[in-house]
Amino acid sequence: MKKQPHARPIIVLGCGGHAKVLLDTLRALDHSVMGAVDTDPVKHGTKILGVPILGGEDWVLKHSPSEVHLVNGLGGVSSTQTRRTVFNKFRERGYEFLTLIHPTAWVGSEVSLGEGVQIMAGVRIQPGCQIRSNSIINTGATIDHDSEIGDHVHIAPGVTVCGSVKIGEKSLIGAGSTIIQKIILGPETLIGAGSLVIHSFESGGIKAFGVPAREAK
Repeated sequence: MKKQPHARPIIVLGCGGHAKVLLDTLRALDHSVMGAVDTDPVKHGTKILGVPILGGEDWVLKHSPSEVHLVNGLGGVSSTQTRRTVFNKFRERGYEFLTLIHPTAWVGSEVSLGEGVQIMAGVRIQPGCQIRSNSIINTGATIDHDSEIGDHVHIAPGVTVCGSVKIGEKSLIGAGSTIIQKIILGPETLIGAGSLVIHSFESGGIKAFGVPAREAK
């Protein structure tokens, strides 16, 4: 895949593990990173992968929304709430989030990517898919044809999503899980790591685990 064009200077929100992976992606794409911010004052004045941690989130407000792009460096292993709260906070103030595609990812024809979507290393997305705003398709995941991923979804590393699957907003699909074709998952669904999803959970707000995946009581 060709490198993406240069954009405005970038500020990364967060300094944890996901932010580190994103900084490496930004470096591979030749983007200019101004620095990172974090809510933990202990980190201020230090560096992450050689990038300065400039201060807290209020530091972003020193720059007009027209001057910078933001990258959401917050991940989440059990919930997408913090990630979406930060995204909404800065979108309401007029800031724009950069959509990122790692150079080793492959994105097929007629794929729609929303604002702030992050396509990480080794991902494969087949034709006709829709990935909506602020969603992560993490390392080595596969999204097959005509699938729809809602806003603020985290598809963890190694997940396989088969064709024509629909995943509702704010959902989290755990590492190494497989979702077979034509499954529908409602909003805020949590699928445990390593699960096999062979029937739909359309109501949303559920947690399901296992092989095959069953709703946790």
